[in-house]
Amino acid sequence: MVKEKIEAILNEASKAIPEDLQYLKNDLEKNLRATLNATFAKMELVTREEFDIQTALLQRTRSQLDSLQKKLTDLESQHSA
Repeated sequence: MVKEKIEAILNEASKAIPEDLQYLKNDLEKNLRATLNATFAKMELVTREEFDIQTALLQRTRSQLDSLQKKLTDLESQHSA
């Protein structure tokens, strides 16, 4: 996914290079690709699938926590009664 985004950015940047600077195109693409790869690596991006999996896991964990909290509250009220 990230590679596709990088290639899309490179294609757009390549189209923006004026005709008289086309001889610099390969150099610019190589440098831009390296810069984008480094930038995206620093951002620690995750795929949408990974995000959705973690979201579902967090929701299940939250549900279990709520259930345990309710049980604890019930037990505390029984104990004090």
